[in-house]
Amino acid sequence: MPQFVLRDENQENVHPRKQMLQQAGGRTVLGVLQENRGLRGAHGRGKQQQPPSLLAPRNHLGVNDENHGKVPAGKAAVKQATFAIHEDQPDCANYRKQPAAKKPAQDEQLKQLNKVVISLGQRKPLEPIEIPIVPTSYDSPMDMSIVDEEEKVVSSSEVLDYAEEIHTYLREMEIKCKPKSGYMQKQPDITNNMRAILVDWLVEVGEEYKLQNETLYLAVNYIDRFLSSMSVLRGKLQLVGTAAMLLASKFEEIYPPEVAEFVYITDDTYNKKQVLKMEHLVLKVLSFDLAAPTILQYLNQYFRLHPVSSKMESLCMYLGELSLIDSDPFLRYLPSVIAASAFVIANFTLNEETWPESLAQFTTYSLESLKPCILDLYRTYLSVSTHQQQAVREKYKNAKYQGVSTIEPPESLSIFL
Repeated sequence: MPQFVLRDENQENVHPRKQMLQQAGGRTVLGVLQENRGLRGAHGRGKQQQPPSLLAPRNHLGVNDENHGKVPAGKAAVKQATFAIHEDQPDCANYRKQPAAKKPAQDEQLKQLNKVVISLGQRKPLEPIEIPIVPTSYDSPMDMSIVDEEEKVVSSSEVLDYAEEIHTYLREMEIKCKPKSGYMQKQPDITNNMRAILVDWLVEVGEEYKLQNETLYLAVNYIDRFLSSMSVLRGKLQLVGTAAMLLASKFEEIYPPEVAEFVYITDDTYNKKQVLKMEHLVLKVLSFDLAAPTILQYLNQYFRLHPVSSKMESLCMYLGELSLIDSDPFLRYLPSVIAASAFVIANFTLNEETWPESLAQFTTYSLESLKPCILDLYRTYLSVSTHQQQAVREKYKNAKYQGVSTIEPPESLSIFL
């Protein structure tokens, strides 16, 4: 690459820092050249000195310069070019001009290597490997997966090595993600009944878009935690619920509904910008802690440790969702306690049994410690037919859940309490 060394012969206009560099034999830096721009030429002429180009050499400057050939007073007359251009030659230039002679030892080694290669003979081509192809029809490219015939699908219920560690972590997180039980008393414009209507509506939304049950539990948790910290007017309560359901869908669903779908289900009460703005506010208030333990997660753990029938699983889930409707009294209890209470009531209703010893040891919950929550959930179970909100009951009438909401609750729980 060409390198340019600029030497200025007009010493009258030389910057003091530049003059020091020249006396020391140093190269002029770019900063000094920029400071000399706009200065007038030697001998008081009105023409301004043009700065040298930084992109290309100007070899004609030394010939056309009006100060060329003049030597300032006190300087020796030393003839030198205005610009000195030094080009770096590549390392291979001299090698191309004067190729090095081959050494006799190298020639001898090449001859021996040729003899060895010729002695090996001609190499045979590789034979193709025949792989039997089993004709299989696939409906879509996504179905084409390689599965070993001997490989068995391992169910989550068979992996119990980390069950205790997972349960310990969930028990720690549920305390961190627990809403304030009495937050509704500090809300100036909304009531428990309004919250119940909102949750009932979210149950219908989940059924309409076929969302996971876990999405509903997460959305209710986000709503309660948000309302524990923020005062909300009744006109914006549905917007909070919509944003919470949107966040829960993004967290849990593989294909969450679009924002436009959530705008549509509010009957265009809010626009897309308002939903996204509220989503941002909910995230900020929750500090982006979205992985909250839910009742359903604990129920799934209990089912793995103590397997039950599918009908009892559905009844436990039904009782768990009933606790979402009323904030009072269920916000006082942790999700693990509500899940254990639902298990006890369902087990007594269908099997006339109570709290298994295996789950008592695993959760460290005794039947006596669960008694307050069991009684509250049992009262809700008894009065479900007369409750104003019926979305959960209608949901579990479906054959998908074995119609467990039509099962009559036991007359009394005095047998084990």
